Amino acid sequence: MISILLNALALVLLLVSLPLLLELLMLSAAASLPLPAAPCIPLGRRVKLAVVVPAHDEAILIGRCVRSILASAEPDVVVYVIAHNCMDNTAEQARTEGAHVFTLRDGVGGKGTALDFGFAEAIRGGAEAVLVVDADSVVGPGVIAHAMAAFAAGVEALQCRYEVANRDQSPRMQLAALAFFGMNILRPLGRSRLGLSCGIFGNGFGLRTEVLQRVPYSANSLVEDLEYHLHLVRAGIRVHFLNQVAVYSEMPESSAAAGSQRARWEGGRIRMRRLWTRPLAAQVLQGRWRMLEPLLDLLALPLGSEVAVLGMALLLGVGSGTVWLAMYGFVGVLTTTFYLGVAASLGGHPRQSLVALAAAPRYLIWKLFLLRKTHQAARGDAPWIRTARDAEVASELAQEHAVQSVGPG
Repeated sequence: MISILLNALALVLLLVSLPLLLELLMLSAAASLPLPAAPCIPLGRRVKLAVVVPAHDEAILIGRCVRSILASAEPDVVVYVIAHNCMDNTAEQARTEGAHVFTLRDGVGGKGTALDFGFAEAIRGGAEAVLVVDADSVVGPGVIAHAMAAFAAGVEALQCRYEVANRDQSPRMQLAALAFFGMNILRPLGRSRLGLSCGIFGNGFGLRTEVLQRVPYSANSLVEDLEYHLHLVRAGIRVHFLNQVAVYSEMPESSAAAGSQRARWEGGRIRMRRLWTRPLAAQVLQGRWRMLEPLLDLLALPLGSEVAVLGMALLLGVGSGTVWLAMYGFVGVLTTTFYLGVAASLGGHPRQSLVALAAAPRYLIWKLFLLRKTHQAARGDAPWIRTARDAEVASELAQEHAVQSVGPG
């Protein structure tokens, strides 16, 4: 009886961890090989580009965002800021910096709604392509020029590098940056080198307007970027990776804000897994092999959970004398180590990134306390909740300190 239970547990560990393990092995190898770089696209070729910035109560950061876009842009590039259900002066701040501002008040949360509205306005304005930049972000040099050149060369959809701006703020931010390198640089680079669609990450992605007409942006889940990318892949549209240029966004430092964001991401992915696994698997069985990698990505565990499962497999295999399970756990741990090493090297500060792994045990414990929030975010009726910005948290703390200093009366 004990043997049957151990075998059943071993099989479960194998099944839940295998999708991500295959992803990590395949994409890390592809990203690390000295393959020829993608053909250089000459700059200077032009399309009519609109930059769409969805914004909900971003008065503190919207000015910086618009300035960075215009500093990188050609004179005829238009910036559309969609002030979505704002209760502050986001619209006024964006207009002051030179953006075209549209106010959307629909009482509905969710970035997807704002994007769909912004894309429609861009198309009405004659845009041939759109580029999405989050309101709390800044664009690096050359982003606009490279995006325009890629679209002019025939690219239908693209994703720029998406990096953490405040990576040196704390050890936890360095660990978050390493996770970002893996998710938003290594994986799309590996997919690109394998000729696959690199994915879109909600920030720094662009689309030809013809694509929006073929595949309307109707995604409005908690992970609308993942949802829309699945629609693109099913329609046969490949997203190209622009590894030369980057957008930068600050990750939340406070535990409450970071926890809310993490629960929303992981809960949203769980819901997409429930909705999309069967359709993607059916297409793979019909011979559309390019759908296999998106299916593996959808079924993949979060990296922290993967490490825990592989560790359990290794310990269970060694403890029970199950050689194949021990070997699987060992290979899994090696593969994960390889993945983290490649991700660290792509981030430009490998030693600093790998030292940040010392904070991983605390991170795994922290994630255990998010299970309830993650489960709530996986529900179909889960509301979209904006992540508090560090600048807002700092302002609130300063106000509290000022009140305490003055005292009552």
